[in-house]
Amino acid sequence: MNLKCLLRALTKIILSLLFAGVFYFAWMASFLLTASLDSAVLEVSLWLLAPVITALGFTVGMFAFERLTKTGNTGFFRLFVWPLIGCAIGAGIVYWFGPMLIVFGMFMTGTAGVALKEVVQFFKRQHA
Repeated sequence: MNLKCLLRALTKIILSLLFAGVFYFAWMASFLLTASLDSAVLEVSLWLLAPVITALGFTVGMFAFERLTKTGNTGFFRLFVWPLIGCAIGAGIVYWFGPMLIVFGMFMTGTAGVALKEVVQFFKRQHA
């Protein structure tokens, strides 16, 4: 992997992580604002949406990077799958230690999903 390719991948990962943070904080704000409604259905729905919203942030970051730098034209859903799987796994593992800690699991495994996507994409380009 040459240095230019590595720097591009790291920049994409960092940008996706920043967007994931913005989306997660938006989710957290909506969760806290609706907490006073005492609706179990709403609370469960918001907990289930946490990995989806966070993965959406990762995806927006990757998608924006690819479009702004004209380095890729991967479809949005194809990008979305990688961080969604990572965020869901991270949230599922960490939830049992305390639901408010899922952010750490989602960010670690979501970032790992984005990094894994970059590695797979690199090897596909090398063997194409």
